[in-house]
Amino acid sequence: MSGSSSTGSLPPPPPEDAWVSTYRRLQPQWQSAHPDHETLIPTSISRVNQFDAARLDVEMSAMLKEQLVKVFSLMKPGMLFQYEPELDAFLEFLIWRFSIWVDKPTPGIALMNLRYRDERASEARGKLRTGLEGPGLTIAQKIWYCIASVGGQYIWARIQSFSAFRRWGDSEQRSLLRWAWVLVQRVEGLYKAASFGNLLIFLYTGRYRTLIERALKARLVYGSPNMNRAVSFEYMNRQLVWNEFSEMLLLLLPLLNSSTVKNLLRPFSKDKDADSARDDSACPICQNSPSIPFLAVPCRHRYCYYCLRTRCAAAPSFRCSRCGELVVAMQRYSESVGSSSSGK
Repeated sequence: MSGSSSTGSLPPPPPEDAWVSTYRRLQPQWQSAHPDHETLIPTSISRVNQFDAARLDVEMSAMLKEQLVKVFSLMKPGMLFQYEPELDAFLEFLIWRFSIWVDKPTPGIALMNLRYRDERASEARGKLRTGLEGPGLTIAQKIWYCIASVGGQYIWARIQSFSAFRRWGDSEQRSLLRWAWVLVQRVEGLYKAASFGNLLIFLYTGRYRTLIERALKARLVYGSPNMNRAVSFEYMNRQLVWNEFSEMLLLLLPLLNSSTVKNLLRPFSKDKDADSARDDSACPICQNSPSIPFLAVPCRHRYCYYCLRTRCAAAPSFRCSRCGELVVAMQRYSESVGSSSSGK
């Protein structure tokens, strides 16, 4: 009796396929929590670094071009001017050949600790630990990048120079050339508008700084997550200070009158005796004997005609270089005038 009652109180055994239904019910939760199925980690790349990389690449191309032009410095002047688009395309091709084609970053991109990544392959993988993993560009992407950046810029530069040299915009008799000129201008306008729109999207999202990168899905990401910025801010600040200082000097120097500054500093000069002992017959500007002597009125000091005339024309408030008195007129020098002035 006791054995039969204990057997009747036990729950019935589960069916043989119960584990199958349980596995199917828990499988979605297990897959969502499994690390092999993590979603794509959002990665934020500094926009300043990407802009600086482009600027450094431009500077690198300019340095290479300068060195290459020096090789032809002894040849006929202006010979390289007509081949400048070919020269620029050749340098851009060299940079592409020894950087992007061999899965290496360009010099500017390397200095900013960046590299190109195929964004299509990264989105398809779906598993990223730091958000910086992912394969580089494919061979097709590299070739199209060269065609668009090197070949496209060269062809466009040649079209613009050829149309300007042939004066397509001024030809009113041949409507075909005029139509081609309008087409070139419209294509350029559309490209600039698209570039401006891409710039706004880039500033908002931080992806694809150029139209070429957006079309090829070639995104700049950090090459190493633990590498510091290669170009220090101290160097950049020094460059900005010196650039602003040089621009200020270039703006102010043409506004300064050397004679006025000299006259203002004359009372503090220690060479007053030397100035008084100087020969009064020499022109105080060129320090030579005047070939066509003229007198400054009213102080009546002797000058060359061209020296005094140019100074008075350049500065209406010109003051005599000897005494600092305002020159209001000019008078031709003669012996009678000179003797009368000396007698007084």
